[in-house]
Formats: sequence, structure tokens, C-alpha cells
Amino acid sequence: MTVKLLDHVNIHTADLAGTVDFYVDVIGLEQGERPTTIGRPGAWLYCGGRPLIHLNENEQSRPGGTGPIDHVAFETEGYERVASKLTERGVAFQAKELPDFRIRQIFVHDPNGVKLELNFRES
Repeated sequence: MTVKLLDHVNIHTADLAGTVDFYVDVIGLEQGERPTTIGRPGAWLYCGGRPLIHLNENEQSRPGGTGPIDHVAFETEGYERVASKLTERGVAFQAKELPDFRIRQIFVHDPNGVKLELNFRES
């Protein structure tokens, strides 16, 4: 067996609307179709026609932050736009550069405390 790509990340949230807004407005995903048979409120957020983030609304986010998951990484574009959007919203983030790999990174937490690594590769 060979792993080809990340299929999806499932996030439990007490703030469904805020979480959808963050991933759509800041990260650039699109809200799309979600099976009606799931039986609880939530949303699926798409990238390139694939449901990459599955959100499940709970009364409170799962205790313990993100548990054993340290972060979720995305290969992204538009470094300046994302950094500007986070600054406008007053969302704290950490910027790093990996010159040997020609990558700029932004580390940010979503509304549920999930740490995201956003990788911007230079062409």
C-alpha cells in the first residue's frame, strides 16, 4: 500500500459558523455538499473538489486541545493575502522561512485550537 495524499481532517467544534468562516475566508476552502445521513450538524469544506475538512458541531470542542495531533499542513498560495487577512482579523500567527527549501510558512490556530501549518513554496 502507498499513501498518495491526505484524505481529510475531522474537527469537532462548538463554533460551527466561526470555524466555517475561518476556513473559507482565511484559508480559502469552499463549503460544499455533506451527506444528510450523518445525523448531526456540521459542514464539509472542499479544496479542488475534495472534502478536505469535515466539521462536526458539538456543545463544546473535544477536551485536551487537538489531542495527539500536533498540526495539519496545507500547501497554499497567496502568502501576503493570508498574512494580511490574519492581521486584519487580529489572529495571532507565527511566520517562518526555510530558505534551503524555498518555503515561507505561517503557523496559526483555527477557532478550535487546531494548529495549521500553511506552506507557501516559491516558484
